[in-house]
Amino acid sequence: MEFAPWHWLVVLGIAVLLFGGKKLPELGKGVGEGLRGFKEGMKGINSNDDAAEEARKKDAEAKAAVEARAYQEAKAAAEARVAAEQKAAAEQKATEVARS
Repeated sequence: MEFAPWHWLVVLGIAVLLFGGKKLPELGKGVGEGLRGFKEGMKGINSNDDAAEEARKKDAEAKAAVEARAYQEAKAAAEARVAAEQKAAAEQKATEVARS
């Protein structure tokens, strides 16, 4: 069903009856400002999405750097423990050889 011009006239007449002639311009202004605010809000959401994505990338890079550093430290600690165990084993063997 399409709206003919007389349909719009009926809708306008009902609006004038409900709100009065003085209130209609104020209502139109309010609707226009609401739509404008909505559009600006949508633009803000899109720009916030870009900023949020950039922040997520930076956080991911920082987390990867921290994990890599933790891995290197754990590896160095494990190597040091193995070296200390080997040294202790060698000293124990040397002590046993010296007692024999």
